[in-house]
Amino acid sequence: MQSIGMTPKKGTADDALNYLFDAWSQALENGVAPPMLAYSAIYVALTDLVAAYGETAVADLAEGLSDRILKGEFTLYRSKN
Repeated sequence: MQSIGMTPKKGTADDALNYLFDAWSQALENGVAPPMLAYSAIYVALTDLVAAYGETAVADLAEGLSDRILKGEFTLYRSKN
């Protein structure tokens, strides 16, 4: 099984993220609903990852997402409940 490497060359991760932020902003300006945009982005990301690394590696990555989400890794603003 091939592992999905998450350490791209210096600068490329920031460049990629900036492209995505720009595309996201443009889609919002054109009236695309944020949830639809998010689901579409996840779909595109998963299909590209499966093509590059295979289903097993991507399934392993996805399995670990639940704990990371619940720990707040993807939460931008936390409530103080």
